[in-house]
Amino acid sequence: MKNIGVISDTHVPAAARALPSRVVAAFAGVDMILHAGDIVDMSVLDELEVVAPVKAVRGNMDSGESANLPDKRIIEIGNIKIGLIHGWGAPGDLPLRARNLFDESVSCVVFGHSHQPFNSSVAGALMFNPGSPTDRRFAPFFSVGILTLNGKRVTGEIIRL
Repeated sequence: MKNIGVISDTHVPAAARALPSRVVAAFAGVDMILHAGDIVDMSVLDELEVVAPVKAVRGNMDSGESANLPDKRIIEIGNIKIGLIHGWGAPGDLPLRARNLFDESVSCVVFGHSHQPFNSSVAGALMFNPGSPTDRRFAPFFSVGILTLNGKRVTGEIIRL
């Protein structure tokens, strides 16, 4: 079994001066961390790397060094493929739009952009948005997430901060 920390839309230093310490506590013991973009300041990834290896994509607010990250990627962990993308546009059909960018071999798609936690199956894949740990403008709470990989099964949990 593997546990993957999931984070998005950190917006440091615009939404917060630094990554909240509660994020590091929530990710204690994870095997890997996925960041779904809108990092803004690359120091966020450096802080997360102290906890576990990090894979990231860029978001629409990323420029400078963070703009060099890929738009999307697939992470393979054992028998499981996880798609990682930031997302764009209005939040209404964002999970379906993000799902459609990956083929059916992907078991889970991690996305961000809306700042709204989402943990539900869409078109045969777990669609997982951890929300934001620093900007809850579209959600009632700050959050990150944990994916648990067990064999070929992926489950997600939203962690309120």
